[in-house]
Amino acid sequence: MSRRAAENEILNGNITVNGKQAELGDKILPGADTVRYNGRIIKKESGYHKVYIMLNKPKGYVTTLSDDKGRKCVADLLEGVKTRVFPVGRLDMASEGLLLLTNDGELSNRLTHPRHEIPKVYKVKVKGSVSPAVIKTLSSPMEIDGYTLAPSEWSVISEENGKTTLSVTLHEGRNRQIRKMAEKVGLLVLTLKRVAIGELEIGNLPRGKWVYLTDEQVKYLYGEKEDAEDKADR
Repeated sequence: MSRRAAENEILNGNITVNGKQAELGDKILPGADTVRYNGRIIKKESGYHKVYIMLNKPKGYVTTLSDDKGRKCVADLLEGVKTRVFPVGRLDMASEGLLLLTNDGELSNRLTHPRHEIPKVYKVKVKGSVSPAVIKTLSSPMEIDGYTLAPSEWSVISEENGKTTLSVTLHEGRNRQIRKMAEKVGLLVLTLKRVAIGELEIGNLPRGKWVYLTDEQVKYLYGEKEDAEDKADR
């Protein structure tokens, strides 16, 4: 299950460790501690291995593995993936582009923790023109829903047929952040696509298709390149 779902199960008292009710933050030693979910002992799957996937999510799909409203889910696009994976972060239903999925909880936690936040790049098409003053406002700290956002980078890529295409780089991921920021300055978002997470780019991956990440890409997400550079600086 996803991290959020697992936390809910812990809070609901459905998980125990060595016979005692688990609490958020508990740690276990695999193979030594006994974990039960609703009374059933949990063990690693036979032949368990970590899986890392990049998906080009189309709009119209929700970033969940199942949906009680009957909407299309990203899990419907993972034909051929034999291992259960879960999304890392979210793209709202009307957005598209690069989405990571994995069964590696450690990496998921790292990528969603503010300390290790990797910049995310989006291509956003809006109605009308966008003045330099509006770009400056969008790139400055902005308050949304009572929260002051970290500065982001906005720039104009092109303008044609009454529409402007923007490049947006975010350093944090708040719910529907780009759409809310655009709305605050009077811009109507027509399309929104995530094209990169740090050095990982969606490239020419067709909409609705997925690929496994390379070992180098996984190492990058774990920050091994960054850690090595830090050590060299020291």
